Amino acid sequence: MHQKDIFRQHSDFTTTRFGVSLFVFLFFPWMCLQISAQEKNLLAKTPPMGWNSWNWFGKNGVNEEKMKQCMDAIVEEGLLDAGYKYFVIDGGWRDKKLSPNGELIPHPKKFPNGIKALADYAHARGLKFGLHTVPGTHDCGGDAVGGFGHEEIQFQQFIEWGIDFIKLDKCNHENGWDDATFKQTYYKWHRLIRNEKRNILLSISARHPDNEWQEWFPEIGQMARTTDDIKAKVSGGAVFDHIPHRSVMRIAEENSRWAEYAGNGYWNDPDFLAIGDQGLTIAEQKVHFALWCIMSAPLILGNDPRNMTPEEKNLITNKWAIAINQDPDEQGGRIKKVGAKEIWAKKLTNGDLALLLLNRGDKKTIKIKISPKELEFSEKAIVREIFSDEEIGIVGKSFSKKIEPHNGLFLLLHKPK
Repeated sequence: MHQKDIFRQHSDFTTTRFGVSLFVFLFFPWMCLQISAQEKNLLAKTPPMGWNSWNWFGKNGVNEEKMKQCMDAIVEEGLLDAGYKYFVIDGGWRDKKLSPNGELIPHPKKFPNGIKALADYAHARGLKFGLHTVPGTHDCGGDAVGGFGHEEIQFQQFIEWGIDFIKLDKCNHENGWDDATFKQTYYKWHRLIRNEKRNILLSISARHPDNEWQEWFPEIGQMARTTDDIKAKVSGGAVFDHIPHRSVMRIAEENSRWAEYAGNGYWNDPDFLAIGDQGLTIAEQKVHFALWCIMSAPLILGNDPRNMTPEEKNLITNKWAIAINQDPDEQGGRIKKVGAKEIWAKKLTNGDLALLLLNRGDKKTIKIKISPKELEFSEKAIVREIFSDEEIGIVGKSFSKKIEPHNGLFLLLHKPK
């Protein structure tokens, strides 16, 4: 039944005291859910953008001075202006133990001035600041620094420090994770965040081999991992394809399973971008970035912003690509696959269509042809190549392009006036 019809059906009750009571009883919980949803949507109307330390620095490479240098570089190199506003420190910022009352302790040698000073440093530069934390009893390396049973204490620390982004990484529980404990623990963190007046983005990182993505994730967070960790510098180098679950292409395929849930303030997270000197060729990096843009994935950089090549910087600041990613209409995906030929697409709110023509093969150059009409777009289309920022012109019946192995052509189609 339509919402307006529901209100019309019950309108006669609202004129009496009994009716008002019944109306409040029936609809107040629904109204609260709507308000909660509106608050969430205001926080992540579009996929979050930022930077995370893990892919480049891992657990052992982070420290206060390096993180300040990276913050400075993000601002000075124009990444903040391009939209990358969240600066997140992943594992490695904590000591190996908690305080006697369950408080988190910043690593005394690596972060001698504590976390609040670092958050203040980020905020002074216009950045939002985030941290990795674990909701179980132990972190991913086995240290007993988890938030289980200490949620209120640790969350209050985050408030006092000025945290804007919490990456809640499932990791380990001394008694093992059962479904009920897993869900209850994540909902507890959600309630703490919801009841706080400050805007804090919740990034759910709970996709491990023993746990599937959960349909309740969009109820409590703005983004949630759908895949295992992508291979990157920290894990021996990024890989384009052929490694189960952890290559760029396998992760893109896995993330696509949950496309119907993306949007309306929640975004599927296929992990950080493995762009920069992490093992991929420039062509592979372009395909990687295009896929994340088409999938409306959070654009969380995992590079070294202090040492970027011109090609790397131009790629991650490409205004057309970012605009496609930030368009909230849908999570795009693969619409055609014939052998090594693949076409990925995303419909945009203004009626335009973003396309990635992809040669997934690793040996032969192949020709990929598209027809605007066959794509159910229009009889004709004005085609723009995203990364070269060149308008190809008006395409009628078809358009074809020879594409080299592990390469792609990122296009934007719009209708002629």
